[in-house]
Amino acid sequence: MVLKPVAVVVLCAIILAFGTADTEAKCGYKSCPATSSKNLNIHLVPHSHDDVGWLKTVDQYYYGSKTGIQRAGVQYILDSVIDELQKDSKRRFIQVESAFFFKWWDEQTSSTQKIVKKLVDNGQLEFTGGAWSMNDEAAVHYQSIIDQFTIGLKRLQETFGECGRPRIGWQIDPFGHSREMASIFAEMGFDGEFFARMDWVEKNLRLKNISAEMIWKASPSLGESSDIFTGELYNHYSAPPDLCFDVLCQDDPIIDGTSSDNNVNKKVDYFLEYTRNMSTYYRTKNLLVPMGDDFNYQSAGMNFKNMDKLIKYVNERQNYGSKVNVFYSTPSCYLKSLYDDLETWPTKTEDFFPYSTDGHSYWTGYYSSRPTQKGFERYGNHFLQVNKQLSVLGGLDGAGPKANLENLRHAMGVMQHHDAITGTEKQKVAQDYDKLLHGAIHGCETNTKLALQKLTNITRGEFVSCHLANISMCTFTANAESFVVTLFNPLGRNSKQYVRIPVVNGTYVVTDKSGKTILSDVVPVPSSVLKIPYRINKTQHELVFEASVTKIESYYVKRTSKPKTREVPAWFLKTKIHRETSHYNIIERHHEERAVKAPAPAPAPAPAPAPAPKVTIVENSNVRLNFSSSGKLQAVRMNGVDQVINQDFYYYRGARGNNAEFKNRSSGAYIFRPNGTEVLMASKVNLTVFKGKLVQEVHQNFTNWCSQVIRIYNNSSRVEFEWLIGPIPINDNMGKEVITKITSPIASKGVFYTDSNGRDMMKRTLNGREFFKANLTEKVSGNYYPITSRIALEDDKTRIALLNDRAQGGSSIQNGSLELMLHRRLLSDDAFGVGEALNESAYGEGVIARGKYYLVISPTTKRFSTVEREMVHEIHLPFWKFFSSNGKDSKVNVPSIPNFSSLPAGIHLLTFEPWSDNEILLRLEHFLDATESSGISFSIRPIFDELKASSVKETTLDGSMDLGDLKRLKFFEHGSKVKKDQYIKAQHTPLKASKKDKDSTFILKFKPMQIRTFIFKKK
Repeated sequence: MVLKPVAVVVLCAIILAFGTADTEAKCGYKSCPATSSKNLNIHLVPHSHDDVGWLKTVDQYYYGSKTGIQRAGVQYILDSVIDELQKDSKRRFIQVESAFFFKWWDEQTSSTQKIVKKLVDNGQLEFTGGAWSMNDEAAVHYQSIIDQFTIGLKRLQETFGECGRPRIGWQIDPFGHSREMASIFAEMGFDGEFFARMDWVEKNLRLKNISAEMIWKASPSLGESSDIFTGELYNHYSAPPDLCFDVLCQDDPIIDGTSSDNNVNKKVDYFLEYTRNMSTYYRTKNLLVPMGDDFNYQSAGMNFKNMDKLIKYVNERQNYGSKVNVFYSTPSCYLKSLYDDLETWPTKTEDFFPYSTDGHSYWTGYYSSRPTQKGFERYGNHFLQVNKQLSVLGGLDGAGPKANLENLRHAMGVMQHHDAITGTEKQKVAQDYDKLLHGAIHGCETNTKLALQKLTNITRGEFVSCHLANISMCTFTANAESFVVTLFNPLGRNSKQYVRIPVVNGTYVVTDKSGKTILSDVVPVPSSVLKIPYRINKTQHELVFEASVTKIESYYVKRTSKPKTREVPAWFLKTKIHRETSHYNIIERHHEERAVKAPAPAPAPAPAPAPAPKVTIVENSNVRLNFSSSGKLQAVRMNGVDQVINQDFYYYRGARGNNAEFKNRSSGAYIFRPNGTEVLMASKVNLTVFKGKLVQEVHQNFTNWCSQVIRIYNNSSRVEFEWLIGPIPINDNMGKEVITKITSPIASKGVFYTDSNGRDMMKRTLNGREFFKANLTEKVSGNYYPITSRIALEDDKTRIALLNDRAQGGSSIQNGSLELMLHRRLLSDDAFGVGEALNESAYGEGVIARGKYYLVISPTTKRFSTVEREMVHEIHLPFWKFFSSNGKDSKVNVPSIPNFSSLPAGIHLLTFEPWSDNEILLRLEHFLDATESSGISFSIRPIFDELKASSVKETTLDGSMDLGDLKRLKFFEHGSKVKKDQYIKAQHTPLKASKKDKDSTFILKFKPMQIRTFIFKKK
């Protein structure tokens, strides 16, 4: 084919524009447009905020289906933007969510991928944020945050090299911001972060005081290494009013030329006035103006054509004395301009919770929305950590296992999205999230089976997981006379934990690998659990024993006989009983008469129970619980402390459904707005005590939809509360938000403490804020905070802490009290976008939720705060149970594997996973803060040798940059002397060693709260 002259010219233009792969990249700060010291510089930042699920599912958003719900198709955004960027090298665009980008990328031809790489290399397409999704900051756990940034940043690094690495955190839509999230950004090497949501009172005050941009000192323990520049956007993350040029907007385009509708002067005048006003609230001559919104740029030509005109006509005004210079830019280029301005900045030390948009709208309901989904996310993270570790230990390097693990990583990344883990999505979207995670977990069961068959030599082991054990169901154990339970410990230290296994009634013998009999109990499943409509009631009991596991241990279970009495049917557990068996003692007291009609034939009348004592005491060597004549907890003795403690259930009333007065002023998926004070659930409760050799349980029924089990185990200094709530009744046309509350006479003086994403503890003061006086017209919701793992209060003598198993909202509304919100069912939407009430249902009824929290009472000393942190790790990552048939080959000892026994106390194994071919990533964490510990030194050589590594290097937190290359922009706070070209670098000499190096090379020193990341290269 002979090219025509015009075609030759076009081809040459393309070659000149996109060059070859060898052309030196000019991305990042090198590609930033020049600014003018004489003018006000307006950085236009084209962007699209693309939720990874919200009103539509992830795939519906990507493919653009279900337009009747929302017109949004991410594939068209990327197609259109890439086309438009090629037309002018000055145009810019930022891409945020890696989940969407790589779904699109994998569909592209090699020629399109080359074009995209060139756009990245010259800085036109810049990745900002870069995690798999834009995660929430309240309900997420720090381990999951790090994981989902790791997969996004790793893929960007592998695909685009250094030019693909984001420099800016772009958390524009989460509903409040955590200090730990800021610290994580800093430790990953980000130079700054921007967001758009801040309490309305605080934002107005910060703008007035010119302090909307600041240095966030994100960790009292880590110091400067966790400091990060942080900025609040001026007009949410939207384009200026009247200047949205997207196909989804109603604003007029810029009309120039000879048209009678010419509006150039009007648009330019407005823009100049808008930016002039904006400049009065910011410190420098540089302003960041976002140009985009939710799912904008599906027809990017409209946006860029009008922005081209805006830039042209605004800059032409400089010929007539205007001092405004506008150009395409990115958040990183804006930040670099601030850095070059040598300005000083105010500081921030706490967080941005709770978030409110007016005096009656505190976004604190989502801390607890969809508790079953929040529990499932935590379960998914647990299984992900188990899979990552077993993939390394079992040497799973085939394509299938790698794909399975990656799929689970991606599903968990999606679950961190700020409309997923938060519970602020539509019901059908929530179900799709569950489907994605369930499928990924199921796929990874193949991995765990393969690994354990290699590691334990139980070559025919099924290694089944019982995913319904949360409601005491397990098909495998229900149908087995004997079986093996293989326990995997994801922690980096030996741990002793109690194991509970759903079983049928009978007597059981448990033995360890040496054949030694292990003490065990068989206890009944609570009657309220047996009554769950969709539960198969074959496993009506649970086998309990204590296991000690370093990394992998197998225990062998055999049912030796059936009980002399027949299996206790569910209807019998509803009647008044007083009986003893060889497995447990039962003492049941009823305080509310309930007529229960038993099916025919009815059993013989049971003997009448003895008169109930006024006080019931349940105790072991460590803990004593006192229950009053009302059947409720009234006092606890623990850790040498005797404390009056009352525990009860209440609910806050939501607005009545179908009531126009509350249509836009009610609790919803986002908002917690109680209608009055809390309502006590029951004044008296049913109480049943089960006394075993290892565990003692108190079963309480507060109502026919609210019950709990209170447990104490031998040699354990905490009290376990396992609650079951639902279906929450709505026959009174009233939504309800259920809480558990612990009350005590402790003089806490309005002060309590909550965790930040599972790490640092934050001091909270009732009605208090760091920067401003809150407009607390909502006294309860305005004092609610996210509780990811722990909430506590204390006086000078006694401390009380609650450790929870999933994200929840909580507070201390009265002195000496702690409360956690457990479940919510509401009948009205809160009018913040989701468009439906938080009225979850399953199997035709309201959702039933079951979960746990733990009570710890201790003297007020730092030692017990340390103990709480250790407990939190066991609660977050307990033993994972795998079940196999008890075959002939099941008692072969576990071969020697790396078990991290060399790690000292205070060091936590955070991550152990395959990184790339012949590489392993290891994260270790000093989990105590500066008030609880000083630095810890130890040698990593034993782990290096156990892994048979040839070399090791230290990286930033995310794993994709050598720590020695860290060079973050340093900003200066008020009162300090500004110096040019200052950077924050690694605070210690990064580890880099090989097998031949001296043992002293491998000695590490960890500062309190420090996480260090290493990549080991195998031989």
